[in-house]
Amino acid sequence: MTFAWPEVDWVLLDMDGTLLDKYFDDYFWETLVPAEYARRQGLKPDAARRAVLARYQREEGTLNWTDVDFWSRELDLDIPALKAGIRHLIEVHPDSEVFLQFLQNLGKKIALVTNAHYKTLDLKMSHVGLLGYFDQVISSFDLGMPKEEVRFWQVLADQLRLDPQRTLLIDDNEEILQAALRFGLKYLFFKAKPSSQAEAGISHHFPMISRFWELMA
Repeated sequence: MTFAWPEVDWVLLDMDGTLLDKYFDDYFWETLVPAEYARRQGLKPDAARRAVLARYQREEGTLNWTDVDFWSRELDLDIPALKAGIRHLIEVHPDSEVFLQFLQNLGKKIALVTNAHYKTLDLKMSHVGLLGYFDQVISSFDLGMPKEEVRFWQVLADQLRLDPQRTLLIDDNEEILQAALRFGLKYLFFKAKPSSQAEAGISHHFPMISRFWELMA
């Protein structure tokens, strides 16, 4: 794939699933948390899993969705401690650091733009050591709204003083890409392989990449 890098000033990158392997999050929320909830509440595993997943669905697309303090209260579990306990499972996609170096060599401004809570962001970045590549790190908790809202991108553009027509966003969430499109970001890519342990996803609305190498031709 040939990409018009001279037309881009800012590169906005999602964290979970885009730069980092989403296997950690999938295992944590879909397996570990339901198991711990079952143990704490004295429930059978299947019943606990159904109850937990139903609670997740009610909060999807909101700040609560990634708020570890909210889920600690909601499920009566120490979510940050549970995450820290399996931090060895946090992995960077194999070509993420090479891509960040590539962007730096091109002189691009790079922002990490994530819905992750501060505690999750700190845990993961301290583990993988990528913070030094970013000119800005923005959490949805900084702006008070999730990336799924168009207003998020309006506020972000003002804060970074970026030109939407000269900005690239890569994310593995199509709803987020749709919000960025409605705001006016020009270059949008869907990361189709967020987890090393799951099949690639499909977007019918955005160009797809499975690996960053595809943009580094």
